[in-house]
Amino acid sequence: MANWDASIVFCSDFVIRSAIVICHCECKPYPMTTDTALICPRCELPLKEVRTSGGVFWACDNCGGRAATIELLRNRFTPESINPLWLHAMRGEGRSGVPCPSCRHPMIDVALSDRAEINVDVCRRCHFVWFDTHEIDTLVPRRPQTLAPELPQKAREMLAIAEVERLAKEAEGSDLDSVPPDESWKQIAAFLGVPVEFDTVPHTRRPWATWLLGTVIIAASLFAFTRLHEMVTEFGLIPAEATRLHGLTFVTSFFLHAGIIHLVGNMYFLFVFGDDVENFLRPLRYLLLIALAAFVGDLAHIALDPRSQTPCIGASGGIAGVITFYALNFPRVRLGFLMRWGFVWFRWIRLPAWSVFVLWILFQLIGALEQKAGISSVSSAAHLGGAAVGVVAWVLWRKEKPNDEGRMTKE
Repeated sequence: MANWDASIVFCSDFVIRSAIVICHCECKPYPMTTDTALICPRCELPLKEVRTSGGVFWACDNCGGRAATIELLRNRFTPESINPLWLHAMRGEGRSGVPCPSCRHPMIDVALSDRAEINVDVCRRCHFVWFDTHEIDTLVPRRPQTLAPELPQKAREMLAIAEVERLAKEAEGSDLDSVPPDESWKQIAAFLGVPVEFDTVPHTRRPWATWLLGTVIIAASLFAFTRLHEMVTEFGLIPAEATRLHGLTFVTSFFLHAGIIHLVGNMYFLFVFGDDVENFLRPLRYLLLIALAAFVGDLAHIALDPRSQTPCIGASGGIAGVITFYALNFPRVRLGFLMRWGFVWFRWIRLPAWSVFVLWILFQLIGALEQKAGISSVSSAAHLGGAAVGVVAWVLWRKEKPNDEGRMTKE
C-alpha cells in the first residue's frame, strides 16, 4: 500500500491547506481537466465548453448548471464572493455532494458564504465548482479596470523631454556647488577668472556679424601691435582733441587695443554674449547697438575729464552695450564661475545673468570713481555709457522678443 502525504499550497488571496495528494512511489498530480468531455453531475450529459474573454467554463444546456475552476472565479468575481466557499471546502465544512464533472469523485457541498443560503459543490482535487441554475448570478463581479486614455504623441514627447531635463538638472547639482561645464575651453576660461555660459539660448542663424566684427578688430589690433605707440598716438581718442581727424578717432579707437590681454578679454565677451544678442536683434540692429554704445561710451569718457591728453582705445564701450542687452533680455540664463584658492580649493557656482549684471554695474561705478581720482587706467565711464545704451535698446526692442528663455538648454 502506498504512503500518502498532504502538502501546503500558497494562494494569492490567503494561505489554505490543500488536499493535493502526492504518492511516494510515483508522483502524478491530478489534472485540472481531462481530454474527455466533462459530465454534468445532475443530468449525466456532456457539458458544453464556453470560451469568454475572462476564461473558459462549461455549461449544461439541459439543466442550466455551470462548472468553472476556482482560478477563473477569482479572476471574474470579487474575493469576498469566492474566498468563503473555498475556505469552507478546504476545511471540510460541508457534506458529500454530486460527482465532479472532471474526476467524478464526490464533491463537497458547502455554503456559498457565511450569510448566503445557497450551497455549491466544490471539488478539492480538480478545483472545479459546480453551480446549479442561477446560483452563479449571486456572485459579485469585479469592477472592470478603467484604462486611462492614451496621451497624444506630442504630449508623450513633451513629458519625456521634461523628465530628461529634470534628471539633467538633478545631475548638475546645486547652483552654489555645481558640476563643471563639459567643454574644456570653458574650464580654462573660468580658471582665468571670466564667466562662462552654463545655459544657452537656441540660435536660428549663424552669428556672421559677430564673427566678421571680431575678425576685423583682431586684424586691426594685431597690425597696430607692430608699432603700437605710433598707432595709438595717431588714431586713439584724445578727450581734449576729440574732433581731430574730423572725428574719425571715435571709430579708429574702437579697433585698437593696448595689448594681447586687452584684446583677448574684449573678444571673449563679444563672442560669448554677442552671438545671442545678434540672434535676437538680427545683424543690422545688433551692429547699430554696438556703434551707438561705443559712441556714447566715448562721450562719457570725454565728459569725465574733457582736458585729458591721454589717448583712449578699445571696443569695451560697445561690448558693454551688448553685455547689458544680454543680461536684461536673458536674465535667467545661468553663468558659471570657478571659485578657487590657488591650486588647492576649487568650487563651481552658477548665477543668473541679472545678478551678475548688477554686480558688474557696482564694480563699474567704483571704477569710475577711481578713474576720476586718477588711480585707474580703465575707462569705467565708457563702460557705463555703453551700458546706458544697452538699457535703452532693450526697452525699445524687447517687445519683439520670442519665447527663447523657456527653451534654454544646457550647452
